[in-house]
Amino acid sequence: MRKPRKPTPAQQRALAQHLGAALKRNVALAPRTSFRIGGPAAFYVEAKTPEALATAVRVARRFDIDYFLLGRGANILMGDRGYPGLVIANHAQAIDVYGTCVTAASGALVYPDLIDAAVAQGLSGLEHYVGIPSTVGGALWQNLHFLSPAPARERTMFIGEVLESAEILTADNERRRVDVDYFEFGYDQSVLHSRDDIVLSATFELEPAPAETLTRIMQENLRWRAERHPPLDSEPSAGSIFRKIEGIGAGRLIDECGLKGLRCGDAQISPRHANIIVNHGRASAADVCALIMHAQRCVQAETGYWLTPEISFVGEFAPVTRLAADARASTAQPATS
Repeated sequence: MRKPRKPTPAQQRALAQHLGAALKRNVALAPRTSFRIGGPAAFYVEAKTPEALATAVRVARRFDIDYFLLGRGANILMGDRGYPGLVIANHAQAIDVYGTCVTAASGALVYPDLIDAAVAQGLSGLEHYVGIPSTVGGALWQNLHFLSPAPARERTMFIGEVLESAEILTADNERRRVDVDYFEFGYDQSVLHSRDDIVLSATFELEPAPAETLTRIMQENLRWRAERHPPLDSEPSAGSIFRKIEGIGAGRLIDECGLKGLRCGDAQISPRHANIIVNHGRASAADVCALIMHAQRCVQAETGYWLTPEISFVGEFAPVTRLAADARASTAQPATS
C-alpha cells in the first residue's frame, strides 16, 4: 500500500477554496475510531449529506489529493502519526422507509439507527446485525454478516441478501444507481475493495415480521455477542483482526499458541476472544502492530498457517519493536518505543 502524501501548498489552497469553512486542520482521529488509537488528520471535513460526500471526494480526486473515507472507524488501525492527507468523515445519516423498502445514506449507523428504523415498521432482514459497529457504507464494503437466528445458527447471513440497490459515485465521478449484482459479494468481500467507487446510499428490500420475533432475535444476538466479545465502551477494539483460514477461526489458532491475554503496552490480545486486540487506555498503533506480527509468526511456526489481517492499516505508522519470540500470555511486555 502506497504511503499517503501530504498535500502540496497548491493542493492545500485548492482544499480551502473548494471546501471553505468546513475544512479543518489537525483534527484528532483516535476518538473517531472504535480502537481509540491513532494520530491526527492533517485535513478533515465532515460530509453530512450524500451530496456533500460526493463533493468532497470529487475535490480530492480533481486535485490528486490523497484522501481516506472515515465512517464509524471500525475495522481499521490508524497509524500513530496520523493521516497526512484529507480525511472525509461520512456523517450522511438520512433514513427513509417506504413500504417494505428502507433507504439509508451511507454514513448512517447500521445499529442502532438503520435497524431501529426497520424494526419500528415491523420489517425483517437487518435485525441480525444488531450490535455490530458499522455504517451502511462499511456494511456494503465488507458484506456485513452474522449467524442465523438461535438456536440453530446453521448458516452465516449476509447483508447483501437484503440489498436491493445502491447509489454510488464512480471512479469517473458519476453518480449512478447499481443493483446488488454490481457488488460481487463474498465473505468479507465486495467489489469495492478493488474499485475506487464510493457508496452514497443503499436501499434494502425487507419482509414484514411480528415485532416479538424481531425483538427476540435482537436480544439473543446482543447476548451472544456480549458473551464472546469484549465491550467496545470499556475495551476499545477494531473487531476481528485476522481473516478465517479454510473455515478455521483465527482466534482458535492464536489461542492454541498460548497467546490469549498477551500484552504489549496497553494493547492486549483479548482474554475473551483471541482474534480481538483491545486497548486498555493508552495503546499505540505500534503496540497493536507488535502483537499482530507476533501472532502471525507464532501461528505460522506452530501450525503452518499464515494469518492475514482483516483490518485496514491507515495513515503513517511509527517503527515497531518486535516481541521476544517466546513471548506468551504469562510474559509481561514493555510498551514499544
